[in-house]
Amino acid sequence: MKITPETRVGWAFCGSFCTMNTAVTALERFIAETGAAVTPIMSGITRSQSTRFGEADYFAERVESACGRKILSTVAEVEPIGPKSLLDLLIIAPCTGNTLAKLASGIADTSVTMAAKAHLRGEKPVLIALSTNDALSGAAANIGTLLNRRSVFFVPFGQDAPQSKPRSCVADFTQITRAAEAALDMHQLQPVLLAAPGDAKK
Repeated sequence: MKITPETRVGWAFCGSFCTMNTAVTALERFIAETGAAVTPIMSGITRSQSTRFGEADYFAERVESACGRKILSTVAEVEPIGPKSLLDLLIIAPCTGNTLAKLASGIADTSVTMAAKAHLRGEKPVLIALSTNDALSGAAANIGTLLNRRSVFFVPFGQDAPQSKPRSCVADFTQITRAAEAALDMHQLQPVLLAAPGDAKK
């Protein structure tokens, strides 16, 4: 399904801090490509914590400027997404291993996981762009669970640094628009697994 300015999209950010600049750039590109109306969502820690990868307020300002909307960062703010049917698609990019585990277990204790729970209650699509250092270890079972779950789809992903971090995987953020359009048609963009690009350092 082609994404248009009438498509209502939620874009949720989790605390994969090393991926935040890539994710915000992907959001800006997504809006430029599609013109979609995007509601920005951030986990509390992502909205409040500055790290060596960047200041929290810097990323928040870029996100709100791109979307033209205030960031939702509390459970109470995102809860109406489900009962009021506010979104056609929810994108979680980046999605951490912690959030993958919560989604796989049905836990909704952050703004991002509550947004997903609320959105999924109407069997609407959630698209995950993962970024986790333990994708091929501790998070592998959760990825498998979610790949097999109705209405949950993944942006194609692969090992980002197979020599130095052999269990780490990151989504290809350049494929978010294509993966989002496939998810709106309730299809998984293929192939899901990408060849390792080499030992790129974060």
